Amino acid sequence: MDKKYFVYIVTSKKNGTLYIGMTNNLRTRISQHKESLIPGFTQKYKVHMLVYFEEYQDVRDAITREKQMKRWKRDWKIQLIESMNPDWKDLFYLL
Repeated sequence: MDKKYFVYIVTSKKNGTLYIGMTNNLRTRISQHKESLIPGFTQKYKVHMLVYFEEYQDVRDAITREKQMKRWKRDWKIQLIESMNPDWKDLFYLL
């Protein structure tokens, strides 16, 4: 079975605090964010809502994309989210 990797953006609310991460198990990772099980930024700022993700087959591609997106201006991140999810719906429930 092929391994999948995900780069994702979670937020506190529409146009709220954004966090970009990478994982090989999107459902589990977002559940951890939602339950505030991960100490640090997402727990402190209540960043629990999955609003964007991309899937990769190669972990190196996912890491490269995560680093690239983290360097982006906030406006670019918002445009990316709204290109896939204009209403900022929580995509976790679609997984």
